[in-house]
Amino acid sequence: MTSGRHYDVVIVGGGVVGQACAWFLACDLGYAGRVAVIERDPAYGRASSALSVSSIRQQFSTPASIAMSRFGFSFVERFAEEVALVRRGYLLVADAARAPMLEANWAVQQANGADVERLDPATLRARHPWLNTEDLVLATYGRSGEGWFDGYTLMQILRRGARAAGVAAITGEVCGFARQGRRLRAATLADGERIEAGVFVDAGGPWGGRVAAMAGIDIPVVARKRQVFVVDCRTPIEAMPMLFDPSGVYCRPEGRHFLIGRAPEADDDPDEPPLEVDHRQFEEAIWPRLAHRVPAMQALKVVSAWAGYYAYNPIDRNALIGPHPELDDLLLATGFSGHGMQHAPATGRGIAELIVHGRYTSLDLGAFAADRTPIVETNVY
Repeated sequence: MTSGRHYDVVIVGGGVVGQACAWFLACDLGYAGRVAVIERDPAYGRASSALSVSSIRQQFSTPASIAMSRFGFSFVERFAEEVALVRRGYLLVADAARAPMLEANWAVQQANGADVERLDPATLRARHPWLNTEDLVLATYGRSGEGWFDGYTLMQILRRGARAAGVAAITGEVCGFARQGRRLRAATLADGERIEAGVFVDAGGPWGGRVAAMAGIDIPVVARKRQVFVVDCRTPIEAMPMLFDPSGVYCRPEGRHFLIGRAPEADDDPDEPPLEVDHRQFEEAIWPRLAHRVPAMQALKVVSAWAGYYAYNPIDRNALIGPHPELDDLLLATGFSGHGMQHAPATGRGIAELIVHGRYTSLDLGAFAADRTPIVETNVY
């Protein structure tokens, strides 16, 4: 083992969450300590940040998630031109079975300042004539504070800003930690180098559970494959929002094409499968449901597709943010279950506040503590 470098803060994982932590430390709070980000794949070939659909919504059912998204959108707006921000809301539609939940969620959103409107079927039909509303009884739409953008560019903006402010970038794979009681002394890289630090941040994304395991703790974060299909539709659909169907299918425009996906069934969702696109899922589980909701999509062509990993929390599909109760110098920022891009700014700010001030000073993220009771978030897709 080679002797190595020492930093005040080492962030393990250089995706959008890790870079947000570094950016807020160095650029927003002006932290004077030495900070490093360790990333094993600087080309980001399998990184969730590079493979994300990169959308942001306020339509959650818990106040903490709504607050994180509201801050996230305001942060993304700072770089709107660079990240090609599209300010168009989510349209969540509900049949009779899902309508009571959507109604309850809308009430929570109203109480927490989200600019979301409630739509009845008649209004829905008039506004979106391309939509099949025959089995729908309710919809909600984000009038502002929602949209989509180039998430990879946002991640690179954060990375460049952090580097310019003095954050070190280390290319390497963490393969272990030196632990003494309730403290981590150093991370060991695959090449044998030892990286010492006063504070470590687990921003390992889909591999956040592995990072934690190397520190001797167990957290519920695993890699789950999610697929995105890019399709061309013969019939023009003007100003489509980000559509979420009761069946779980989502669809949004991307230039002249559309991005479409759906989470697999629970019994067909293993941990860390190969990132190979399964076109059977599109043919059998996605296209029939999409064609029912958007009849124009009965005639479409898949032009490309990709697969990436969610940093998935199988307990309650919400992030783990903040200190771990068994370690004094490890902060968690992982397990976002598909919300990492939109919640990275609020997470980065919160982690930076914990390091600098020892507490949250802006938005309290205590709801996402590692030792919490499970969060009941019903608007998870």
